[in-house]
Amino acid sequence: MRKTVWENLSVSEKKKLFDFSEEYRQFLSKSKTERTFVTNSIQLVKKAGFKDLEKVKSIKPGDKLYVNNRGKNLALFVIGKEDLTKGMNILGAHIDSPRMDLKQVPLYERDGLALFDTHYYGGIKKYQWVARAMALVGVVCKKDGSVVDINIGDKPNDPVVGVSDLLIHLSQNQMKKPATTVVEGEKLDLLVGSIPAKKGKDPVKQYILDLLKKQYDIEEDDFVSAEIEVVPAGEARDYGLDSSMILGYGHDDKVCAYSSLKAILDIKTPKKTACCLLVDKEEVGSQGNTGMQSRFFEDIVTQLLDKQGHTKLVDLHSALRNSSMLSSDVSAAYDPNYPEVMEKKDSAFFGCGICFNKYTGARGKSGSSDANAEFIAKVRKVMDKNHVLFQTCELGKVDAGGGGTIAYILANLNMEVLDAGIAVQNMHAPYEVVSKADIYESYRAYVAFLKDM
Repeated sequence: MRKTVWENLSVSEKKKLFDFSEEYRQFLSKSKTERTFVTNSIQLVKKAGFKDLEKVKSIKPGDKLYVNNRGKNLALFVIGKEDLTKGMNILGAHIDSPRMDLKQVPLYERDGLALFDTHYYGGIKKYQWVARAMALVGVVCKKDGSVVDINIGDKPNDPVVGVSDLLIHLSQNQMKKPATTVVEGEKLDLLVGSIPAKKGKDPVKQYILDLLKKQYDIEEDDFVSAEIEVVPAGEARDYGLDSSMILGYGHDDKVCAYSSLKAILDIKTPKKTACCLLVDKEEVGSQGNTGMQSRFFEDIVTQLLDKQGHTKLVDLHSALRNSSMLSSDVSAAYDPNYPEVMEKKDSAFFGCGICFNKYTGARGKSGSSDANAEFIAKVRKVMDKNHVLFQTCELGKVDAGGGGTIAYILANLNMEVLDAGIAVQNMHAPYEVVSKADIYESYRAYVAFLKDM
C-alpha cells in the first residue's frame, strides 16, 4: 500500500488542508469558464499586491506583476533577486475545460419548442452531456462596444437549460449504437423555451427573443459576436461520506490552475523570478491568440526584460533557455472499476500527492516532451527538501490511449519542463472528482518549486 498524505497529519495540518480545499471548491463553483477564472483570479492577485505590468515603468526584486491577455489568459510574476536572463521558475496550467458552445446562429424553433444549437468543445463522451441541468455563461459583445455578461443557471433561483435524451421505452435502436454515436454532435441542442408569443412567424422563438431583449438588451444578431458556454449548473460538492474529495465541473485543469495561482501568491522575493501562466485553448490544441502556442508569453518576457534594461534578442533567448517549468496539468487517477486500462504500479492514486508524468502523449510517446532525467532529479531534491509527497505515473497502459498538455510548447522554447499535476477520476465528464489531499499537497509542491528550484 502506498503512503498517503492523510497519514501522520496533525490536527492543524488537516484543518489547513480542508480549509484550502473549501476555498478551492467555492472558487471553482464561480469560475467555470476561462473568462470567469481570469476575472476572479485578478480580484485575488490585486488583494495580494500584484500590479498591472502595463502601469509599471521599471521592475525590481520583490515586485508582483500581472498581465491580462484578452480576458482569457493571466500571467503572474514575482521578480527575483537574480537577473531575468538567469531564467524563471514557471508554473503553467490551462483554464479552459470541455463543454458546449452556442453556435453563432443558435436560436431556432421546431415543433413548438425553442432550442439553442451548440458545438461541443474538446474531447467529450457526448452521451454524458444529456438529461442534466446546464447553465449559460459568457459574454455578448455588441456593435456599440458594450459587453453584456451572461450567467443563467448557476444562481439557486435561476432557470436551467439542458439537452433532452431519448426515453428508455423507445430507445431500442439507439441502444444498439456504439458509444461514439449513441448521441451525435448535432443532437446536442438545448431546450430553452416553450411559451409562444402572441404574434410572429415562430412564436416560441420570438418569446425567447423578447425575453432576452427585456432582460439583457440583446438582439438576435448579437449572437454573431457572442461567446456563450454551456456548462453544468450548480456548485461543486464535497464527495465521499468522509468528505475527502470534491465533485465538480472543470477540475481539468482548474484544480492545478488554482493551486498554482495560490502558490505564487505566497511567494515573497525568490532567488529566481517566479511565474504562473494560466492559459486558454489547451483542450483544442492550444492554438489561437489566447492559447499557449501564441507568442504572448515571449511578448511579456520581452517587456519585463526591457524594464530591466535589456534590449538584445539574445537576452530573451537566455531568459527562456535558463528557465524551468512544471506543466501543471491533471493526470488519470487509478479507478478500481476500470483496472484493465491502467498499469497499476505506474498509475496515480488518490491521496498520494502530486503526480509527475515524465512524458504524456500516446502509444509511442507521440506528442510528449519527455522530461530530462537530470531535471527530474533536481525536482525530486526540491520536493524531498520540503517534505512534499509525490508519485510518478503514466496516463494508462501504453496502447490504451493517451493525452497531452502544454509541456511540449514550453519545451520548444528550450527550457526544462516536467508535467506535474493532480489525479482526476471521470476526466472530461461533466462532473470530475479529485482528492482534497492531492489539491493541498500540489499547492505545497508548487510553492516549493517556485521558492527553491
